[in-house]
Amino acid sequence: MNECLFCKIIAGEIPSQKIYEDGDTFVFLDIGPVSRGHALIIPKEHASDLNSGTEEAALATMRTLHRIASRLLKSLGATGYNLGMNHGLDGGQDVFHTHLHFMPRYAGDDRKFIKNEVSPDELSETARIMREGLES
Repeated sequence: MNECLFCKIIAGEIPSQKIYEDGDTFVFLDIGPVSRGHALIIPKEHASDLNSGTEEAALATMRTLHRIASRLLKSLGATGYNLGMNHGLDGGQDVFHTHLHFMPRYAGDDRKFIKNEVSPDELSETARIMREGLES
């Protein structure tokens, strides 16, 4: 898995704005967010897509979502969220490591799924707020 972008992020070879990590999963901010706080929840076990991985990795991904979602919403002031998972090239997947998109939503949000360009400083500040929300 030496060439997998997300495996390199998990290993710390590529920097990321990490939000949460446990023994089975890793959560970090998407660098092209569709909303403030758009994060990726990934299993540490490499599989190119959900169906290629183990049931345990899939369950760990959802367990992490269940553990952190409400605290992240509270820390960001978001009132809802969307989940997304692209499967395969024709499904829009562009990084072939299983990942679940967690996209917080806000009152008055237009709920578009268009990636935005944000500065590294803005990503860093959003990550700080989200990490602090998980600590409380």
